[in-house]
Amino acid sequence: MVNFNGIMVHKSKAMLNFDNRAFNYGDALFETIKIADSKIYFLEDHYFRLMASMRMLRMEIPLNFTMEFFESELMKTAVQNNLKNARVRLTVFRKDGGLYNPTSNQIDYLIVASPLLILVKEKYSVDIFNDYYLNSDILSTLKTTNKIANVLASIYASENGFDNCILVNERKMVVEAINGNIFTVNGNKIKTPPITEGCIKGITRKKIIEIVLKSDDYLLEETEISPFDLQKADEIFITNVIVGIQPVTQYKKAIFSTKVSSALALELSKLI
Repeated sequence: MVNFNGIMVHKSKAMLNFDNRAFNYGDALFETIKIADSKIYFLEDHYFRLMASMRMLRMEIPLNFTMEFFESELMKTAVQNNLKNARVRLTVFRKDGGLYNPTSNQIDYLIVASPLLILVKEKYSVDIFNDYYLNSDILSTLKTTNKIANVLASIYASENGFDNCILVNERKMVVEAINGNIFTVNGNKIKTPPITEGCIKGITRKKIIEIVLKSDDYLLEETEISPFDLQKADEIFITNVIVGIQPVTQYKKAIFSTKVSSALALELSKLI
């Protein structure tokens, strides 16, 4: 069962119209949300990120779209699918109609819940994907449904035996991984690309930054990271809301430890 505008319908009957704007123009936003033991992780962060993104894309926010409503719709979808542990995707898209210029800024939403499967791999190799670049602009920081670079990078990773790829911007600086933000560790210094490089405003990225800033053991730098910098790192790890922290163990000939990323994963678990 999927949730379309608050109504639960069978997946086989959830049809999109031919002039659906998410399909035709990628005129949509999405949130991937983790529910474990019937609890939504980082609900407030997801809600406020979505609201800010909708305002930026000039989508009308319904009056009933409160955080409480948001929570109830997510949980309703999980419960209707008999899931206490779920990966939930909420997609918000402008109502049908128009060409590039929409006929309405009102929205529809679709919520899909699937079983939560978490696998943190012990060995995890990555490569740079530089066939195409991300733009270092504000739109790149939003979770829109325009993710063709991520799709092509995923195909490249699959064809070449990598677990993930690192995406770069037009200046060939590191932006993020296919499915999450990226951090490097050198000694006690932890680095991550700033939002101005074009990376997603990740929820787990935000939490890791908060943890590091409160710690006496590490120093945080939001700074440019080049592909060459990756080879000089002691550690590299990727963050997203489903897995939390995925350590990278190999990039080209460089082999990385996982000591700091494991310690941060423990601290992250305490925030739940």
